[in-house]
Amino acid sequence: MASIELAKILLDALDDERKAEASYAAVIDKFGPVRPFSNIIEAEQRHASALERQLRRLGLTVPPNPWTGKVSAPATLKEACESAVEGEIENIALYDRLIPMIDDPAARQVMENLQAASRERHLPAFKRCLEREQD
Repeated sequence: MASIELAKILLDALDDERKAEASYAAVIDKFGPVRPFSNIIEAEQRHASALERQLRRLGLTVPPNPWTGKVSAPATLKEACESAVEGEIENIALYDRLIPMIDDPAARQVMENLQAASRERHLPAFKRCLEREQD
């Protein structure tokens, strides 16, 4: 059985991944399947699934997603890109705080992988999105 602390860490990370997914879904609903939102939303779904697998592995219940349909898209695609850049920066910072507290090797590896994806792929993609929308 997982410690209460590890459970909270995994649930905090899951909540953040689900919030990102809901935010990107709102952008796609408003502006259509625009990149990079259309491909990064699939990554966010995989991230949430990876965290859900860790929760189940540790004998914990996966809570329902509180974010579905609860996030509104910004007024413009430029604002959506700006918001996504901020969200990915906050996600990386969240993992910076959480990862050092994890003793479980499998959970730690999953979280390090998710952080790397945000830092190395999602953030640069949303920064490029923002540059395109400046023109």
